[in-house]
Amino acid sequence: MSRKPELKGRAARLARLFPAGPRQAARTPFVLLVVLLLGGGLIGLLVLNSALSEGSFKMDDLQKDTKSLTDEQQALQRDIDSYSAPDALQRRARELGMVPGGDPVFLNPDGTVKGVPSAAAQQSLEDAPAAVRPPEAVPLSRTDQVSSSTVTPTPSTRSEPTEPTEAPAPSAAPTEAIPETPGR
Repeated sequence: MSRKPELKGRAARLARLFPAGPRQAARTPFVLLVVLLLGGGLIGLLVLNSALSEGSFKMDDLQKDTKSLTDEQQALQRDIDSYSAPDALQRRARELGMVPGGDPVFLNPDGTVKGVPSAAAQQSLEDAPAAVRPPEAVPLSRTDQVSSSTVTPTPSTRSEPTEPTEAPAPSAAPTEAIPETPGR
């Protein structure tokens, strides 16, 4: 007596749409699909995480390089500032044999001179650095004196002594008279 009641009309038509037996959907493909999606997501997260960590290592290296280059740039800027300081420029100019200039003189547009010109102070040879002294004014050091005394002349192939050649005479270009400007 386990007979199903028969349906009529609209209910019968709807009942035909449903399966007649107690069937269950296969669960294996669904479980496999879920496992594959979870595994793929996990692998994707691992790849993304490793790419981000690699990028952070590169960024850290670039920041270290930037810091070292910034430090070097600041050190070079300090050097430039120290070399361009007025006292350093004055010391370097004196080492090169330069002297401070005299009072400045200005030329007005109408040709008159404003101010009194004065010559720059001359530096004595003793005060001049060796780099700008004439060769005969530079004293020989002890090692130079010893080495020059031990040098023996080498025999020459010519029997007559050589004389130094004279410098060519300066060209005798005509000199023009420079007109004197008013106020000089």
